[in-house]
Amino acid sequence: MGNYFSIIIGIIYLIGVFIIPKWRQKKVNQDWKFFELLWFSICFIIYVIFLEVQLHTYYFLIPSSFLLIFLFSYFKEKRRLANGLLFNLFLIVGMTYLGSLLVRTMNPLLIVLAGITSVFLLLLLLIGLYALLVFLYWNAIVVMRKEGHSLANLLTLLLAIGLTVFLIFNYYSDKVLPQWASLLFGILPLSMFYFSIVFYNFLTISIIYQFNQPKYNKDFIIVLGSGLIDGKTVPPLLGKRIEKAIQFYKAQSNATLNPPKILMSGGKGDDEHIAESLAMKNYALEKGIPEEDILVETNSKNTLENMKFSKEIMEQDFGGTDFRALFTTNNFHLFRAGLFAKMANLKADGIGARTAFYFLPNAFLREFIAIVMMHKRRHLIVCGLIAVMMILFALAEFFLVTSR
Repeated sequence: MGNYFSIIIGIIYLIGVFIIPKWRQKKVNQDWKFFELLWFSICFIIYVIFLEVQLHTYYFLIPSSFLLIFLFSYFKEKRRLANGLLFNLFLIVGMTYLGSLLVRTMNPLLIVLAGITSVFLLLLLLIGLYALLVFLYWNAIVVMRKEGHSLANLLTLLLAIGLTVFLIFNYYSDKVLPQWASLLFGILPLSMFYFSIVFYNFLTISIIYQFNQPKYNKDFIIVLGSGLIDGKTVPPLLGKRIEKAIQFYKAQSNATLNPPKILMSGGKGDDEHIAESLAMKNYALEKGIPEEDILVETNSKNTLENMKFSKEIMEQDFGGTDFRALFTTNNFHLFRAGLFAKMANLKADGIGARTAFYFLPNAFLREFIAIVMMHKRRHLIVCGLIAVMMILFALAEFFLVTSR
């Protein structure tokens, strides 16, 4: 019976794989990748539960409970950094569970998946850090060629140089430094390990947040501003934000005949001739958006003010606070913008415009640094505890050696 069920679930899965893209083509939003991933997850979970039922065990309830905790937290409030941690806990527990199930069943599908995962993890352990270094140097060169040499564009290069120096020093430290000094040096790798976990959780929730599927029932779309070229022209990065809003505007209009208003948000910088929002409005007008469907917010200087001032304009235009809003920005900035919306008490999620791949590593590093600074007190406490612990170990080692 197990073989028959495996064949049946496999056939059902393959049918869904072919049907989903065709089904999405008939929708206003034709994106199908999220639904393919969801379909695979559903079929795999059903298959795993079937294997458990055959064994007359119910250990699948353990990872399922972690998944439910994550889903409850995420759908209650998507804009939480803790959601990344909860999802990764689910992954760890789920992988452990699947390993246990593999040992108990020796299922061919699980063996194949375990083999692929093992090869990936082995490669990650053997060459992961060195491959990361090569990628960071390559990416830094590409970014500098295409975007210039500003400090914001040098983050991947600075990270690559820092990791290189760390690896070299770490290799020679045991040979040069006494044991107690090596323990003091251990403050750095432990702090780096901590921040790598924080970054991984941030990256996880940032990616998950990209899968927002907003309903076509919005009253407003906020477009978050950024700098202008020569103080008056919309740059490509900002243009993509506006075009993402226009895409949703047209999709909702086609689906409901009731398009939302587009609210351009951005003030006038010191080096700009006009407010960003006015340049953004002109851009949208050239794309055929009616002027009566465009609002402008001209006072904000940063993303938090974008959200606060836009909220005031929407409340005034709508005549109340029960409006439904959405915001658009570039995909790398999406989650942090959501945090600012939460800080402004604005109930709105976002959709992200695509960004060129070469720009993403540098952009996500910039976003991560900004996120760390938003919670710097928490991170200083953790790093302080790490430093105190290693100093105590170093002192114990030092006095132990001198007392011999």
